[in-house]
Amino acid sequence: MASRRQTDLTTRKANTARDLALDVLLSVETRGAYSNLALTNALRHTRLDSRDVGLATELVYGTIGRLNTIDFYLTPLLKTPLHQLEDWVRNLLRLTVYQLMYLDRVPPFAAINEAVEIAKRRGAKASGFVNGVLRSFLRKKDDIKMPSRERNWVKRISLEHSHPEWMVKLWETTYGRETAEAICIANNVRPKVTLRVNSHRLTRDELLQQLLDAGVQAHASEVSPYGVLLDQGLDVAKLPAFQEGLCTVQDESSMLVAQALAPEKGMRVLDCCAAPGGKTTHLAELMGDEGEVFAVDIHEHKIELIFNVADRLGLQSITAQAGDIRDVVGEAGQFDSILLDAPCSGLGVIRRKPDLKWGKVPGDIAEIAGIQRDLLHTVAGALKPGGVLVYSTCTVAPEENEAMIAEFLALHPEFSGDPLQPHLPAEIMAGASPDAFSVQIFPQQYESDGFFIARLRRNS
Repeated sequence: MASRRQTDLTTRKANTARDLALDVLLSVETRGAYSNLALTNALRHTRLDSRDVGLATELVYGTIGRLNTIDFYLTPLLKTPLHQLEDWVRNLLRLTVYQLMYLDRVPPFAAINEAVEIAKRRGAKASGFVNGVLRSFLRKKDDIKMPSRERNWVKRISLEHSHPEWMVKLWETTYGRETAEAICIANNVRPKVTLRVNSHRLTRDELLQQLLDAGVQAHASEVSPYGVLLDQGLDVAKLPAFQEGLCTVQDESSMLVAQALAPEKGMRVLDCCAAPGGKTTHLAELMGDEGEVFAVDIHEHKIELIFNVADRLGLQSITAQAGDIRDVVGEAGQFDSILLDAPCSGLGVIRRKPDLKWGKVPGDIAEIAGIQRDLLHTVAGALKPGGVLVYSTCTVAPEENEAMIAEFLALHPEFSGDPLQPHLPAEIMAGASPDAFSVQIFPQQYESDGFFIARLRRNS
């Protein structure tokens, strides 16, 4: 079983939901693919029915999300180290153990039998091994004990809630054990699909009524006045309201960023690191599509994404340019408002991208913080006196958030914090002082993404 032979995924189509999930897991592990993109691509080329699509999706995200816990239980059952197994065998064992541990609706015998059948199709000699390991897991799983909370809290939480130890330690040190564990738990909850109403075209109530008329169950967001949560899983791209540009997909926390900037009609607004255009188009909608939103992104191929969203939503006030914002921003004081949704470690969106937590190392935070610092100093000079700069990230790491802003203000006395309360919902700012100019949103608070938002003003 020590061979590293690769399975040719390009010449064989998935027969079942589990086959498809296995193919995606292999793409993620052996080719470095992003789970969401690999899964979307695989589903696009399958004939699975909606129920099997749901199972495949659950298996991919669940197996990746619970990876270290699954490996912890598998390791004592193997004579050959897990990493030395053939790639497809290792991942077949993982996705089956995920079912046995976390999916009550799947009978154990059915999950194991299906795994054995897959093994027979992919390498008959491995089927007996797969069968033996999985049946051994059923017999011995209760005998495999996790570390105690009292003796090693970090390791226990890491294994119980499936996160790297360094990440658990970071949140424990910063926010305390209760909050750290709550973050980990929330990161394992599947996110709902959230739409943002195109407020330039209709109201949220009107969108809700259109969805209801189309037989789609949905309800209003309590986080953003522009948000709508779908109560069922479906392909949003097939919704008439989406196709007609009446809404777009965006997380509730992310919607708060443009609200925090609160741009007005006729303004010239700079949106840095703008792709794929969710916040860009929200800015334009809040401005009544009057003025200019100048969107910049370093990736040239992503500029088309911004224009595609703008065209679908019927927005004319957006211009876009590819390039490093540090090179694009030239003449000082040329923008009324600036949004810097900075590149970050992404620790606030793990529930959407579970593979992210296994690909990060502690040094990544310091590295990305250096880029954030550079970007902040660069764009600061492009803001007119009296103008507003909003800095945001989709992470939960103080070095990239509160500490970043504190350092910036210490180095830039021409800037000061500007209160967020007039611009964000009362629930978001509950408990904050009236002059609070930043907010950290945790994923467990509203079942939305973890986000940090700070509002700064350049003194006149």
